[in-house]
Amino acid sequence: MTDLFDYEIFVRVIRAGSLSAAGRELNSSPAMISKRLRRLEERLGARLLQRTTRRLTPTEIGQAFYERVVGVLASVEEAEHFVTGGSDRARGLLRASAPTAFGRMHIAPRLKTFLDAHSELQMEIDLSDNYVDLVAAGFDVAIRIGSLADSSLVARRLAPNRRVLCATPQYLEKHGAPQQLADLEQHRLLAAGPGVSWRLEGPEGTVSYKPHSVLQTNSSEVVREAVVSGMGLGFRSTWDISEELRAGVLTRVLPAYSGASDVSIFAVYPTRHLVPFKVRAFVDYFARLYGADPYWDRSIAGLLGIGPGAAPAAEAVPIAAAI
Repeated sequence: MTDLFDYEIFVRVIRAGSLSAAGRELNSSPAMISKRLRRLEERLGARLLQRTTRRLTPTEIGQAFYERVVGVLASVEEAEHFVTGGSDRARGLLRASAPTAFGRMHIAPRLKTFLDAHSELQMEIDLSDNYVDLVAAGFDVAIRIGSLADSSLVARRLAPNRRVLCATPQYLEKHGAPQQLADLEQHRLLAAGPGVSWRLEGPEGTVSYKPHSVLQTNSSEVVREAVVSGMGLGFRSTWDISEELRAGVLTRVLPAYSGASDVSIFAVYPTRHLVPFKVRAFVDYFARLYGADPYWDRSIAGLLGIGPGAAPAAEAVPIAAAI
């Protein structure tokens, strides 16, 4: 007979990485945790965990089982909340993932208002620029910046992600402003990661430009600071540099070119079926906060050539991994 507590123990051990850490979370002893795990493996007739002296990791079948069990437990929690009247309240732990810079600038400062409105809710925020598998990592929701494609995941568009080519006035005074796309070859370009391409929309439609960066780094935040310091010319999101553009610290160049319009900021979650209220509340809050004309773009609307209602919000739709 299935015991959901065994499933909960298994999930906690995978996330915590050890019996002792999982035991502390569940207020139980490592010996009891180990006994329940062995019983689960015996009942299933499969080895779920690879045991070493330092850490427990899932076997291949254990990982597949974990991904399914996480969904089972989420559905059970949602069903219980519905029956007990909790389906209209955000409560428990909400685990969210977001890109590092965006999370620091536009999520963390806004969490107090959200949590004040949902006093029964606790938050866990993981900031990372790496792709995160929501199901495998046990996240309820993720903020991602990318374009739509087919997937089993579901996304809701929170805001447009406008990107512009820019540099400091001092850099442009010394090196001159590019007049056409080909002129970029004569400039000191700054981009994060090897093999990156800039997707631009301009007079000739959508083009892909591969910059040869004078700075090698895997950090977009390092690139940002390098651009602001006057080291070279970059391609940056307005949520990242709107204040610098407004204050004249940075100047937009080649205004006929902007980032691809199919790139947006999304909230991503595993399924539209039995979405926990805490996830709906989180997504609704940031959708209202950002919207088609996010606050970071309003002060530079003239520079961007946009006005109110420039980009309508999108419904929740299936997507692929957007990063």
